[in-house]
Amino acid sequence: MRIQRRSSQLSFRRRRRPGCRSLWLLLCLLPGVLVAVSWHWFGRWSVAPPQTYNESLRAALQAFQDGDLDVAIARARLRLASNPEDDQALALLTRALIYRSYSDHNRAEDRATALQLTETALAQGGAADDVLALHAFALQVNDQLRAARDVANAVLKRSPQHALARMALALAYSSAGNHEAALRHSLLAVAAPGWRLDTQRALAISYSGVGDYERAVASVEHALELNGRLLPLLFERALYARQLGDAGAASVAWFRVLAIDPGNVKARLRLCELSSILREREQAITWCREVTARAPAWAEGWYRLGYEYFLQGDFHMAQASFKQCAALQQEQAVPLLQRRLECWVLQGQAAELTGDCIGLLQAWREFRAMARKADLGQTWVYPPEGPATCLTPPP
Repeated sequence: MRIQRRSSQLSFRRRRRPGCRSLWLLLCLLPGVLVAVSWHWFGRWSVAPPQTYNESLRAALQAFQDGDLDVAIARARLRLASNPEDDQALALLTRALIYRSYSDHNRAEDRATALQLTETALAQGGAADDVLALHAFALQVNDQLRAARDVANAVLKRSPQHALARMALALAYSSAGNHEAALRHSLLAVAAPGWRLDTQRALAISYSGVGDYERAVASVEHALELNGRLLPLLFERALYARQLGDAGAASVAWFRVLAIDPGNVKARLRLCELSSILREREQAITWCREVTARAPAWAEGWYRLGYEYFLQGDFHMAQASFKQCAALQQEQAVPLLQRRLECWVLQGQAAELTGDCIGLLQAWREFRAMARKADLGQTWVYPPEGPATCLTPPP
């Protein structure tokens, strides 16, 4: 059949007759038109239309996919502030904070913020399984492992196929050192629908826990296929490559981090460590100097720089770097059992090698003071009269 538009128009015109029907139809439609126009105007100027919220959340999701976690967090936070019951915004904000916390050396506070968000959501009456599973995830990354396990199990009793709850349970087992149970739950999480990136990452961590680094690499690669710009995935990819002795793949992953985040300090420290393993001493010192220049308050950077100087035989520079590492840990009140004790021991050894008895005794006394307060996992013993190279005994 062929439609002839011209003849249709002519026939339509022939049927038009003057009368009151058109006027009556117009009068019937006019109130509805006025209501629709008024409602559109009111909705446009007094309340943001729903699609605006959807676009805002989509923009946050796109930023997350682009690896721009700062923007993703800012936009998701705005969305959640305007609609506290939006579980999707809560999920995106919580996950972005957790992943950003692993993206550099100074982001640990993000993990505490993520936990505060889920606690607030629960206090406001959010008892949906997704919110509880997010809470278990946040508990786990804050080392509250028993609570994370209990919350995740409560969700799984109602919803055995809940991938996020299963993943949180697997990560809690990994952190507790029960790697076989972690792997079992990670495999179940990957088999469940949804949360593909998160569950593949958890599976990689579980494989790493049991020493299967090849499968760990394969799993984190699957996660990177879903988001190749998420920095924690690249750090984990490099870690598993190092465990396999693949320095090339590790370097590629860390340089990808620097391509995405040129100012990243954590990647520079890892490149310093790798250069040291490869006995590229000058390059290692170059990377570590960049670390201390960009993050002068990070004790770990000074330790690594001192260690490189020590390996090269530059004991004066090594002693100065270790001394800075020790001072920062004291200033920042790092708990005794969490301190990098090598910053005192190697500082003393460097001082002894250069004949600096004052520096040696100072480092030793500080170490002995810490040992008296806590059962340190490392010892440093001299005869009662003190170091043999120094004549002045300690008090």
